[in-house]
Amino acid sequence: MRAPQGCPQAIVFPEPGRRAFDVERLAPAADLAEFVDYHWVVRWRVEGVHRQQVVPQPRVHLAVEDGRVLVHGVTREPFHRELRGAGHVLGVAFHPAGFRPVLHRAVADVAGRYRPGAEVLGVDDREVAARVLATGSTRRMVAAVEEYLRACRPRPDPVAARVSELVRTAERDPSLVRADQLAERAGMGLRRLQRLFAEYVGIGPKWVIRRFRILDALGRAGAPAAGAPLAGAPLAGAPVDWAALADELGFADQAHLIRVFTQVVGTPPATYRRTAAR
Repeated sequence: MRAPQGCPQAIVFPEPGRRAFDVERLAPAADLAEFVDYHWVVRWRVEGVHRQQVVPQPRVHLAVEDGRVLVHGVTREPFHRELRGAGHVLGVAFHPAGFRPVLHRAVADVAGRYRPGAEVLGVDDREVAARVLATGSTRRMVAAVEEYLRACRPRPDPVAARVSELVRTAERDPSLVRADQLAERAGMGLRRLQRLFAEYVGIGPKWVIRRFRILDALGRAGAPAAGAPLAGAPLAGAPVDWAALADELGFADQAHLIRVFTQVVGTPPATYRRTAAR
């Protein structure tokens, strides 16, 4: 079975990160695969401080850190993490709608927030967090967090599977640039799609589609010569026609693409490409 790949272009300026930390992604147990996309483990050893930015995506994560299991809802805000010394974090990446059967209520309730699992899920998280942070064994860490998830009593939900697939459709098809296009593809009205996304994803379809198109632009702006090639990235050193890319990804014009890209990533796309190449 192929190991989960995640979304590598979501790691902003990945080359310095490769020198600071390692990321391992693992498939979940069969009984949790309906809800969990993959587990991830980040291990780091740095001198001083490494500050890493990751572009948030439309999925909920659990992260075992600071002595707790923290629920990270979908957020519109940039996400940064400072790594110091040596350590590790275990995380759980849910399918786009996979957290709804674990939470048992609308995922919009946890959007834009991160809170301890005990507060969100009603199951104490301190003991499992202590077990995870006390061991370096990936197998034992994953076993502990999966035991915690089973204690939350997730229930199969065919609607969650359907909504997750709609999110993946938006991710895979760059021609989808508007929420009404996705609603038409799903065979439902826009209002119903918006309600489903609020209930199951925690954020609206317009944001989801725009975020994936920005990730597409981030992949194009990356510099493959600096590391492993990204899907859809241009050849190293090849110029990027930003106006054509803006049109392709559904932005009003080049200025619109630059404005949204800068809001999400923190730097304009051309500047990002030049910096990544260095």
